[in-house]
Formats: sequence, C-alpha cells, structure tokens
Amino acid sequence: MSLSPPAVRLLHIEDSEPDHALVLAQLRRAGMTIDAERIDTRDAFVRALAGRWDVIVSDYNLPGFSGIEALRMLRESGRLIPFILVSGEIGEDTAVEAMRNGASDYLLKNNLARLAPAIEHAVAAAETRRAKLQADRELQASQNRLSELARHLQTSVESERHAIAREIHDDVGGSLSALKFDLDWIGRRVAEAPELRQRVQSAIDTVNHAIEASQRIMHNLRPAILEQGLVPALQWMAHRFERRSGVECEFRTNDDKPNLPPGVPLVAYRTAQEALTNVSKHAAATRVSIDLSVSAGVLSLEVSDNGRGLSGADLAKAQSFGLRGLKERALTVGGWIDLSSSSTGTTVILSVPLDSWGAESDAAGRDNDDHDPSRWGTE
Repeated sequence: MSLSPPAVRLLHIEDSEPDHALVLAQLRRAGMTIDAERIDTRDAFVRALAGRWDVIVSDYNLPGFSGIEALRMLRESGRLIPFILVSGEIGEDTAVEAMRNGASDYLLKNNLARLAPAIEHAVAAAETRRAKLQADRELQASQNRLSELARHLQTSVESERHAIAREIHDDVGGSLSALKFDLDWIGRRVAEAPELRQRVQSAIDTVNHAIEASQRIMHNLRPAILEQGLVPALQWMAHRFERRSGVECEFRTNDDKPNLPPGVPLVAYRTAQEALTNVSKHAAATRVSIDLSVSAGVLSLEVSDNGRGLSGADLAKAQSFGLRGLKERALTVGGWIDLSSSSTGTTVILSVPLDSWGAESDAAGRDNDDHDPSRWGTE
C-alpha cells in the first residue's frame, strides 16, 4: 500500500481571492496536495512567518505591501523558506532584483503551468540547503570537539611532563646527589688504596654523568630556564642550538621583559623548540633567526631559516604531526600559526593576542616550585 505524499504547506501572499483559487486549482491539477493560507497585509505576514511553511508564493503588487518587501523580511528573519514571486507583469530589472535578494523563482500569472514544477524544484533545493547547513553545523561541532580534545591533550601532556620532572628532581635527583656525597666521603678515606680510589672516582664520574642526563631530561620535560622569563629562555635556546648544530642562530626582540599571560611563555618556547628541531633535521640551513616582538597587543614569534624549504608533499604527509601539533598548542592560548616556505627557506610565525588576557607578568604563569632542577649536583 503506497502512502500519498504529504501536503505542501503553502503561504500565499495575494490580495485577490480569485487569483488565489486559480493558483490552488492549477497546483491540484498538477497532482500536488496543498495546505494553503492566503494573507494580504504586512502584519499578517509577520505573524505567519512564525509558522511552518514549505514554500511562499507572493504576488508582486499588493495594497501597502509588495512581494519584494516580503522577500526582504523573509531574508532578515533567517528562515530558509523558498520564495516564488508571481505577478501579472514583472519587468526584467525587478526579476533580477528578486533573484539577487534570494527569490527561488519568478513567473507571470499567465504562465501558471510552470508553478508546480517551480515549487517542487524550490522545495527540493531548500531541503538540500537545510541538509547541507545541518551537515556543516555537525562538522563544525565535530571539529570543535576535536580541537577541544587536542587542547586538553596538550595541557595534559604538559601537566604530565611537569609531574614527571618533579618526580625525577625529587627522587632521582635527590638520590644521585646523596650518592655523590657518599662517594666523595668514601674517596677521601681511601687515599691509601689507589685502586679503590680509582674505582670510587669512576663511580663519581658515572654519577655526574647521570646527574647531567637527568638535568637534560628535566629541561626537555619542563624548561627551568623559563623561570627567568621568555626572553632569557629563547636567548639560551638560540645559543645552545648554534653550539650544538653549528648553524648560525640569531635572536632579536623589541621587549626584554614582556608582560605575558599564563601559558603563553611555554607555548612560545615549545614553538621555537619545535621549529629549531625541524631546522636541524630537515632544512639543511646555514642561518636561523628568532624574532620575538610585542606590538599592538599581539605577541609574535617568528623563526626563519635559509634552508631548502618545504614542499607540498612534505606538508601533506600523513605522519607529519609537527605543524598540526604547533597549531593545536597555539590554540590553547587563543593564538595561531602561520607557515610560509619556498626554495629559499621556511618561516614559522606564532601570533597570540594579549589584550583579551589582560596585562599579566610571566610570573603569573609559573608554578610555585621551590627548586631549580638545574642546580642538581652543584650545591
């Protein structure tokens, strides 16, 4: 048993009852089931807009009202209802204006045979638009959830790094320092046994190596240098990169002590760290510059190199998560990443608006730590 199609809910803006009856007869003759309401004033149209309609068919000229005005009101309401303009005579300019303003179609009253196909097409197109908008909303919601998850993961990773770094400092670092003191004590008391003293010294060297390794791991997990501020941290990073890689690295800034909100220094530091890592691994560069500036309420960190650049294939790699990670990290503080690359080099720019955060110092983002892991073994 086949079900009859649902009735088309039609709002007819028409001041002539015979013309209204003619439209209904024409549509029913075409096999359409119609549930129609006729109105002929602006106030009635305002009230009717709150209802559920599949299509609006409007005369062009009405006393004190017009189809163009009704179309404008429909557009301002934000409702996605197909609108078909019908008139006894309509000029080309008027028809073009109506289409530009969102009309689905227009036709003359002496050609109502085209009305049923026009309504069917307009209703189908409106359904397609609604489905697309719904899909776009769902996609955007999904992207927002993924971004929130990525930001949560970034924050969780940093928190976990901090916790691991604290454990290394408190447990491993403390134990290594205590062991070094004990070995020193033993070494001072075995001077008469050269072989034993040599073994003690070897053990002390091993402990020193372990302390240095722990410091390095600690720094990678939670850079203690940031406690001194972002500028000293980036200066230290540039110097260390140049010494380790042999690539000339210059750091410049227009503000030696920028006032930054919580989280921003760490995001900027990690961005520069990742950019320099990519330079050392892939760029084959001979020169790198790091520029930090605060201007017009925006922090900008730019890392540029004169290397071979990145190709489209490099950026499209399925496992290329570095840039994506930088973008998600930047989002955690309301910032964004721009990347430009050519055969003459690559530039990564982090931008973070600061005005919305308020003027807060670097210290606001610090943890209340009473220790500096870089002091292990030096006391």
